[in-house]
Amino acid sequence: MFPMRSLLHRSTAAGLLGLLLPLAALSQVTDTRGYLQRMDGDGNGTVSEAEYVAWMLYAFDGMDRNGDGVLDAAELPGGKGQPITRARHKQVLQQRFHRQDANGDGVLDARELAAPPR
Repeated sequence: MFPMRSLLHRSTAAGLLGLLLPLAALSQVTDTRGYLQRMDGDGNGTVSEAEYVAWMLYAFDGMDRNGDGVLDAAELPGGKGQPITRARHKQVLQQRFHRQDANGDGVLDARELAAPPR
């Protein structure tokens, strides 16, 4: 079996979303500064947890074709995986935010935003 296919078969919906949604968001801008500016709703030069989560949930909402708050297998990339609720995905995003907040100040600056989550 093709290695990537077996990897995808073992991946959970949360894992797939965790990998694909940030890439979708990054594809909208060409550099970290532009990414920060688009996420920074209040224009203070940093991204709060609320700003981060709101920005990243747009991809989930776009994939939820029937608007029921759950991505089922048919709505997931590749049409496979366990269903994931919007609430669970929000939890995953909040956890990722806290891993990226390397200095623990409650906001992401451009350096932290550019770094992959720990």
